[in-house]
Amino acid sequence: MIEKKYEKLMRKCINLAKKSEGRTSPNPLVGAIIFDDDFRIISTGRHEYYGGNHAERNAVLSAKEDLKGKSIIVNLEPCSHYGKTPPCANLLIEKGFKRVIAGMVDPNPEVAGQGIERLKKAGIEVVVGVLEDECRELNKIFLKNQYEKMPYITIKTATTLDGKIATKTGDSKWITDEASRAEVQKLRNKYDAILTSSQTVIKDNPSLTCRKKGGRNPIRVILDTNLTTSVDSKVYNNDGTRVILITSKEANFPPHVEVYKCPTKNNHIDLIQAVKILYDLKIRSILIEAGGALNQAFIEAGLVDDLVQFVAPKILGDKSGINFVENFERKEISQCNNLSMVSVKKLKNDIMIVSNFIK
Repeated sequence: MIEKKYEKLMRKCINLAKKSEGRTSPNPLVGAIIFDDDFRIISTGRHEYYGGNHAERNAVLSAKEDLKGKSIIVNLEPCSHYGKTPPCANLLIEKGFKRVIAGMVDPNPEVAGQGIERLKKAGIEVVVGVLEDECRELNKIFLKNQYEKMPYITIKTATTLDGKIATKTGDSKWITDEASRAEVQKLRNKYDAILTSSQTVIKDNPSLTCRKKGGRNPIRVILDTNLTTSVDSKVYNNDGTRVILITSKEANFPPHVEVYKCPTKNNHIDLIQAVKILYDLKIRSILIEAGGALNQAFIEAGLVDDLVQFVAPKILGDKSGINFVENFERKEISQCNNLSMVSVKKLKNDIMIVSNFIK
């Protein structure tokens, strides 16, 4: 019974943490709830933005009563080190908490169980692992950053039922409906950067901005091996958003466009090297919105973590449609790229499928 109550509170923590999506990078998403022995919620807090107070501190600051002998539930182990803010484990000890429930251990080597040990040594009861899978899914970007020192990469695509992203003439407006396009804006708000190809810039001239109310524009990244895009393209607009161009050539662009030279592989930008450049630039998550060629190249390079596919109930057919991945050749089913389904969401007329690549 108590475990079920912990799970109910942990789901509230996770939903609280999600309110800060797109604001905490490179830090994780964290929510915290303080409650008493009757499971009455005393206060809540979340890590609202990078550099701001951690969730536990915000929960403590918003409490209107003495916290001695109370409990706190948090989706990630309380930190034990000094960063931009003091250690949360120390704060919980100082306030006299008797119990701390954590969804998972922090993978950051500067924490990695040390917060839990510090709490235990102070005589605080610690419970770890409540809804751990859900907590890990919430912070999958942070986990990959910590374990692999690489950005988390997601391909977003909008297709017909038979996997087509446009007609052979390039017409793609609109395969999916307005509800799907609204979800795309929410998705853009979550990622540090949005990446596209020179081919997509030339064909579609996209803005790649976030039009969600209260959202923020992700960094725009353009891969342009041979500098074929025009400086007048919308992606290069000087609108206060960081713009990064990765190319193999010497480039002369306006000062607001950051240009990084990258080696090539098979006459195209070496994607692994490009991604490493972006990670060094403190970009921790990337949303790819491009055509089938770049989607295929990223998948073949083993760089993609998620596929978010908006599927409309339409059929275009091979003779008239372009695939969302191009040039794949598999002779046997056993050679397929395998994914695990995370979620399926029904929108107005379309469905949104989120899958993880199995590596």
